[in-house]
Amino acid sequence: MSGPRSFGEMVSTYRRQARAGQTLPFMVVVEGQLAGQVTVNNIVRGSGQFASIGYWIDEAYAGRGLTTQAVAMVIDHCFYAARLHRVEVAIRPENAASLRVVEKLGIKEYGYAPRYLHIDGDWRDHRLFAVTVEEVPGGMVRRLQKARPQ
Repeated sequence: MSGPRSFGEMVSTYRRQARAGQTLPFMVVVEGQLAGQVTVNNIVRGSGQFASIGYWIDEAYAGRGLTTQAVAMVIDHCFYAARLHRVEVAIRPENAASLRVVEKLGIKEYGYAPRYLHIDGDWRDHRLFAVTVEEVPGGMVRRLQKARPQ
């Protein structure tokens, strides 16, 4: 199990996968600085029309709601621009910050996958979440805005 060894290799891999229609990488940029990333992976077309998303935020930008806003925007892109029907998120049970993102967005948990993804040198359990386009009429950004106190 090995991924890109450098930032340049990662960018090349994402470009190749994006051209093939398998991945949509998005950067979170704050005042010209790379603050994080939301990536749409494993895009399935045909009768499935779904994908998985993953995300991270630099510690210096954590706790500001940036990740939640970015994930909402990417989900809307998946539904309305990429024409996907379902978006899934797999989260390690101990990742409280990531769990809070899906909670704030109202994304429902549908299962638990033991030894699901190979991370940090071992197979890790994940909680599984998903949302369909029908569950968010008007979009995820709109849902998030309505949920925030005025």
